[in-house]
Amino acid sequence: MKRDMSVAGAFYPDNEFEINQYLEHFNKLCSLLDDIPSSKAIIVPHAGYIYSGYTASLSYKALKKSGVKKFVVIGPSHRIAFNGISLCTYDSYKTPLGDISSNSSMVEKLGEKFSLGCLSQAHMEHSTEVQFPFLRHYIDDVEIIELVYSSIDPSLVSDIIDFVYADDDWGVVISTDLSHFYNIKDANTLDSICVDAVKNLDIDELHSGCEACGMIGVEAMLMSAKKLNLKSKIIDYRTSADASGDESRVVGYMSACFI
Repeated sequence: MKRDMSVAGAFYPDNEFEINQYLEHFNKLCSLLDDIPSSKAIIVPHAGYIYSGYTASLSYKALKKSGVKKFVVIGPSHRIAFNGISLCTYDSYKTPLGDISSNSSMVEKLGEKFSLGCLSQAHMEHSTEVQFPFLRHYIDDVEIIELVYSSIDPSLVSDIIDFVYADDDWGVVISTDLSHFYNIKDANTLDSICVDAVKNLDIDELHSGCEACGMIGVEAMLMSAKKLNLKSKIIDYRTSADASGDESRVVGYMSACFI
């Protein structure tokens, strides 16, 4: 079975030419930065490429530097509510840039070790899907596994991250946007809580006002970073107003990596 595209043409272009135009533009902007470290664990946004694509590209630059080619992509469910986390067991993932292979060995390991099943409806999810073209573009011969969570204890997600990260050949992509639809001043205030919490690996601070839609995944990553003795680096923060000019109702975006 193949994991088909569900938001192509909405969150990102449904054809190779237009996606490459976006990515080439982002790459030109990214080339102005020379302090992006190598990392195999990142946090990225998941809005439409016109709004958050540049911010996401910066994290993927860090991912590319790591040399790792296999990734578990973890994101929150926006479409349906359920208990737990769903493991995509499909053989491949379709993107406008070509298919991405799954890794049956790791799928089997995760399924057995963490008793994960596949809820097919959960895998029509944009928080994870918008990452696939980035991965296909930046990482040669990439292989991925999609995990979509709904109601779950962050410590259980952290256990999965620990297991994956312990394998030198595997990395982790955590997907989240920040606050939604506040004016620019209030958004910056709320988002600063999230950004500072990630910067300081401070879970208590994360719970003091952060409104990230993928906060479970972020908290899990912070838990793992502390256990794995990783440091965090905030690469970029901005809002949708940077693209739209509308400061009355904005969404916040952050990219970060762990080293």
